[in-house]
Amino acid sequence: MKPLSLPRYLLRSVWLALLALACSAPAHALRIKEIAAVQGVRSNQLSGYGLVVGLDGTGDQSTQMPITAQAMSNYLQQMGISLPPGASVPQLKNVATVVVTAELPAFARPGQHIDVSVSSIGNAKSLKGGTLIATPLRGADGEIYALAQGNLVVGGAGASAGGSKVQVNHLSAGRIPEGAQVERSVPTPLHGGDSITLGLNASDFQAARKVALAINARVGQDAATALDGRTVQVRAPLDPGARVNFIAELEELQLPDSTPAAKVVINARTGSIVLNQAVTLGPCAIAHGNLSIVISSTPVISQPNPLSRGQTVVAQKSDIAIQADAGQVMQVPPSPQLADVVRALNTLGATPQDLLAILQAIKAAGALNAELEVI
Repeated sequence: MKPLSLPRYLLRSVWLALLALACSAPAHALRIKEIAAVQGVRSNQLSGYGLVVGLDGTGDQSTQMPITAQAMSNYLQQMGISLPPGASVPQLKNVATVVVTAELPAFARPGQHIDVSVSSIGNAKSLKGGTLIATPLRGADGEIYALAQGNLVVGGAGASAGGSKVQVNHLSAGRIPEGAQVERSVPTPLHGGDSITLGLNASDFQAARKVALAINARVGQDAATALDGRTVQVRAPLDPGARVNFIAELEELQLPDSTPAAKVVINARTGSIVLNQAVTLGPCAIAHGNLSIVISSTPVISQPNPLSRGQTVVAQKSDIAIQADAGQVMQVPPSPQLADVVRALNTLGATPQDLLAILQAIKAAGALNAELEVI
């Protein structure tokens, strides 16, 4: 039996119907949890100084890193072992000094485990196969909030022999999954007062207004008030359990679609340019030409005459050529949509590096209706 085949005109009708259905489908609306968070519910950064032991001769060179030997001596003294007076500093090739960092999440309780990152601060060649000994992690206030220890997971690999070296990825940093145990919790002011405050990820008065309207439509009038373009204050239940349920319902509330502020983000280091959907172009005329300078050197050999006892002299002859491409004035039509803006910029035939200067000039001329942000 042959498979059924539809006529070409019928297939075209089916595709048109599917396309119309996709265009008519409502866009995914944002939820409050995607653009805002409860103020006070935040993580805290922890850091500490420690030692990684058990390396295969790839640790710090003690002559160039005396703090490694000093830190190891302090650790041995805590274990009840001290070097005899006048003893030379040991060469610890299997030990490396490291900085340990971690992020203490909100509501973390003593006994819970968090991931830690370990980075070498000395001249260790590799931390692969090493073990981090007990390292206290401190917060910004100097108090100890976690204790880290465990075997490192290093994603790189390398080998060297006979003066040759091969390395893949990074060998002087690694992670310890669940390598730190929380010793102290950070109080979170979630249940204080009769209201909570939502902080928007970006300052936008329209977004703050829509968040307040969505909450009032769900909870009741005057339950939420937009204090400014980034803060919304909401009355919340006093009971802790009821407040948690209230916040969970608020985070799932959907917001009506809104057009973000027009912005063009430029990365001057890499030449990357990103435009959002609100960027528009006004009519303008652009002239862009390239100037290239080529410098070439040719060796010139000067031979002395026979029997003149002269020496052969090698000199360099440099040629400089300057070429200026003919620039032409191109008219850019008004572009009310992002696709039109991209099409207009592509007609210039400029590289991303050239577009950095062109976009800034268009903005200065008042034809680019967007905010320029250079990162």
